[in-house]
Amino acid sequence: MELIDTHTHLFLEEFDADREKVIADARANHIDKFFLPNIDSSTVNKVLSLSASYPENIFPMVGLHPTSVKENYMDEINLVKNYLEKEKFYGIGETGIDLYWDKTFVEEQKESFRIQIELAKKYKLPIIIHVRESFNEVFEIIDEMNDADLIGIFHCFSGTYGQAQKIIDYGGFKLGIGGVVTFKNSGLDKTVSQISIEHLVLETDAPYLAPVPKRGQRNESSYLLYVAQKIAELHNTSLENVAEITSRNAICLFNLDKT
Repeated sequence: MELIDTHTHLFLEEFDADREKVIADARANHIDKFFLPNIDSSTVNKVLSLSASYPENIFPMVGLHPTSVKENYMDEINLVKNYLEKEKFYGIGETGIDLYWDKTFVEEQKESFRIQIELAKKYKLPIIIHVRESFNEVFEIIDEMNDADLIGIFHCFSGTYGQAQKIIDYGGFKLGIGGVVTFKNSGLDKTVSQISIEHLVLETDAPYLAPVPKRGQRNESSYLLYVAQKIAELHNTSLENVAEITSRNAICLFNLDKT
């Protein structure tokens, strides 16, 4: 059995004291592949360094997180472009729109998102989309730019069944399901129970959003097992079946079968 963590921030300082152990614990729990989404220019070298230390297990992505979009966002975007020309990456992101923390740069976030969609198409890479209080804005842009070349993940999906169906109908996207599905009052469990596992990939978003029974603690990739177990319960199937389908989804999306 193999589980794949399609979204984990193992490069952050929260793991500086015990990063190797965290990775070893995850691998002991059948999580053997990890995808690292970049945040901005302050993290890209950390992403690349960690990926280089575990070339068979850890896969780097590059992008500009929406909460890092400020006045100088084009400088950050140009850095992303430069890295794409000289390094191997497995995805663009994370990008998207976040209207929870600050709406000051909403137009800049939209433009940054559009540019990164174009980069994903150009390099034939999946795009990792962050959506927080911004489904309408994100959908407007995807409606405008979607085509057969656009694939990716709606990271940390926590929307409604209708929003999930709209994403699925785009054709090239998977829903990234993490610890929120285990939260008692999130409502995500009811949505996920109605969606075929064929449309899902698993993620932790570590160190954030630890699943029950670890909620409130630092999240780790090893806790992906709790997410997979919850999905198995919701679909009345085996953990092994969830692992097989979601891992296959991730391998196809990130083109690992040709790597």
